[in-house]
Amino acid sequence: MQLRVCTYNIHKGFSQFNRRMMVHELRDRLRNLHADIVFLQEVQGLHLGHAHRHPEWPAAPQHEFLAQDIWPATAYGGNAIYDKGHHGNAMLSHFPILRSDNQDVSDHRFERRGLLHCEVAHPDLPGPVHCVCVHLGLISGSRRRQMEALAERMEALAGPDAPLIIAGDFNDWRNHADSVLARRLGLTEVFGVQGGHPARSFPCAMPVLRLDRIYVRGFKVSRSTAHFGPPWSRISDHAALTADLTLQ
Repeated sequence: MQLRVCTYNIHKGFSQFNRRMMVHELRDRLRNLHADIVFLQEVQGLHLGHAHRHPEWPAAPQHEFLAQDIWPATAYGGNAIYDKGHHGNAMLSHFPILRSDNQDVSDHRFERRGLLHCEVAHPDLPGPVHCVCVHLGLISGSRRRQMEALAERMEALAGPDAPLIIAGDFNDWRNHADSVLARRLGLTEVFGVQGGHPARSFPCAMPVLRLDRIYVRGFKVSRSTAHFGPPWSRISDHAALTADLTLQ
């Protein structure tokens, strides 16, 4: 079984510093990656102000607009809710999503965070692939508690031998996530397999910080790529990451 996955913080469909709406170019670029499962962060589920100011703003929620005609299964978890709308994490899949749940792991009221957990059916597997899309907090203590909550959830809901993919924006520039996720869940970071370290992914024009990750269990990594610089740097402030996986 082969699988290509992608994680991307799409910055609510706007370029760095919110200069331009880029959701249409984002959709084209995302489709060119040919990913089977896509993990998205900062997805705008609704924003009445953007819809009013931008004539080409999609009528559908961003995850549905991005998935149209390519990924038949989608899931969305709204984390930050405000007067004009909400945003959160989303997942797009070529394969059926059997179940999805969004767990609130917000550490304080000024920074809303969630874990979007989906069970994805693959025709070559007797059981589901557990997939979790994450966007962790900016404060070190918050991230530590959120990673412990993530580990606790997966220990309870996924058996130790179940295929598992956890991807997203970890905001973990000190690389503390590796020890927690490897120790408790037996996960491996896909770029660490080849280069020893997660990929540099922020800012997208010239990445310095290793914020975005793809962790896997039960898969062999055949290739991992960070998509940064032009034209990606016109779309978001984060790089998109992809990994080609084979079931072990």
